[in-house]
Amino acid sequence: MWALPKQLRSRGIIGMNRRNIRYIGRYNDRRLYPLVDDKLKTKLLAERHGITTPALIGTVTTQFGVKHIREMLDGHGGFVIKPAKGSGGKGILVIERVEEGRYIKPSGTALSLDDLERHASNILSGLYSLGGSPDVAVIEALINFDPYLSAYTYEGVPDIRVIVFRGYPVMAMMRLSTAASDGKANLHQGAVGVGLDIASGRALRGVQFDRTREDHPDTGHELASLAIPDWRTLLVLAAGCYEMTGLGYLGTDMVLDRDRGPMLLELNARPGLAIQMANGEGLRARLDLIERQPDGASVEARVAFAQQHFARRGELQPAGEPAPLAGVAASA
Repeated sequence: MWALPKQLRSRGIIGMNRRNIRYIGRYNDRRLYPLVDDKLKTKLLAERHGITTPALIGTVTTQFGVKHIREMLDGHGGFVIKPAKGSGGKGILVIERVEEGRYIKPSGTALSLDDLERHASNILSGLYSLGGSPDVAVIEALINFDPYLSAYTYEGVPDIRVIVFRGYPVMAMMRLSTAASDGKANLHQGAVGVGLDIASGRALRGVQFDRTREDHPDTGHELASLAIPDWRTLLVLAAGCYEMTGLGYLGTDMVLDRDRGPMLLELNARPGLAIQMANGEGLRARLDLIERQPDGASVEARVAFAQQHFARRGELQPAGEPAPLAGVAASA
């Protein structure tokens, strides 16, 4: 079932044209894009602003440096190799553990050192980067995500996307990896999106492939009970990315580490619009309200405002029913 344009407008759904012209074009200075398009720059910037990110093991910047990966990884039981300029989860290689010189992915697939070197070499050549430009391979420590979330995800780290507008967190969802998404938390690849109440961090509704879900397709765990621990801290970190980058409209991707709590994974200056489908509500009313607010509010005040004005109650629907907002032209 597809919604008509008139129905989408009545629900406050914004499309790509409005997002690009009204919000991204107006509030995001293009000279600031490199701060978020390059994950290494984002990480270093976050460290300077006191925003927690996964620990950096090292970087590979030249083909000659590829042969030194083994030395860099000595003593690390799990890690992630990813392109600094990648998008949509492309080129991210997760190694869960090392056994007898073999590198084991969450799926159980074993890779050799040659496989890792080849992957890093492909990253440097620009195979996964925006526009195919030469890239840098970033190696980070593995995120030990909160065990509470293990029943809600499959072979991957769940992340939380928060849309931040003029420093206010306006809408959020958790992305849960599945077998269909190959353990990656990308909705267009088959991950489950769960809309989250800004006030409490509790689940509102779940969707996968434009259809509502009540449970995770692989673990079978119901979604209605999902509630994000340390939610306010996560919102404060997300809202603080406004001062950190100067970008007025951005997507912040957060993760929950077992030991370090909420952490910033990456930022997106052109966040997708499928978050509206996961929430069962459009962004427009919230963005309009934020545009009417004066400048100068503190991070804490902005978070409190969002929690007060954007509170919702859960509305998870039976699995298999068409999502009311199917047809929104966006990707996560």
